[in-house]
Amino acid sequence: MPGPEADLTLLTAAARKAGEIALGFWQASPEVWDKPDGQGPVTEADLAVDAMLRDMLLSARPGHGWLSEESPDDTARLDRRDLFIVDPIDGTRAFIAGEADFSHALAIAREGRITAAVVYLPARDLLFAATDTESATCNGVAIRPSDRIDPDGAHVLAPKGAFTADRWPGGVPDVTRAFRSSIAYRLCLVAEGRFDAVLTFRPSWEWDIAAGSLIAAQAGATVSDAEGAPLRFNRPDPRTPGVFAAPPGLHRAMMARRQP
Repeated sequence: MPGPEADLTLLTAAARKAGEIALGFWQASPEVWDKPDGQGPVTEADLAVDAMLRDMLLSARPGHGWLSEESPDDTARLDRRDLFIVDPIDGTRAFIAGEADFSHALAIAREGRITAAVVYLPARDLLFAATDTESATCNGVAIRPSDRIDPDGAHVLAPKGAFTADRWPGGVPDVTRAFRSSIAYRLCLVAEGRFDAVLTFRPSWEWDIAAGSLIAAQAGATVSDAEGAPLRFNRPDPRTPGVFAAPPGLHRAMMARRQP
């Protein structure tokens, strides 16, 4: 069985190949469709990247299961010990708009835990990576989160509505809020300390958060769902009740504000 380093080598090669494909469509008016049930847009680039990743990754690890935003879900994955969790293009709206903050998010889960992960932003040539046995890196350099503890004054990546009074019985933190389209990239920005925390209460698909959650955790952040519970992957319904990542002291302090 290949170890985490071999898995990371595979994911890195696949992510860079995905970037080559995506950049061929980026800022070139790719064809766009709306997915059913309000699930957002998908482009021909998403589908091309998904097809390549599925072929490359499953050819290398034929015993693994597969979970991707752009592939029909096959419940056979639930019987696999190892699973690829992939978002071919995370931040599709940014991609369509010609913005640089889209990413390819690739992860391997083993028995519900992420063991290797890559988040690659090809338009910025930023490659974030981690295994569950090594520290997180960006372009090969070790990264770490901020040392912030006080919620008031924190710089937080969060959608509108995350800081309403009903969600914070202990007092709404006085934060500076920002946003990026790719949640995988948001988790990496916290991992390298450029923002103090990332928080969303919206249900989060596993493919959006799997790779970034390991990178943030291995950098030194505490990562949980929005209620503070540990993340688990390869569940029948591949969604979590939000996601929250922050330096350990800030995570504790903000979770305390969630209590009356």
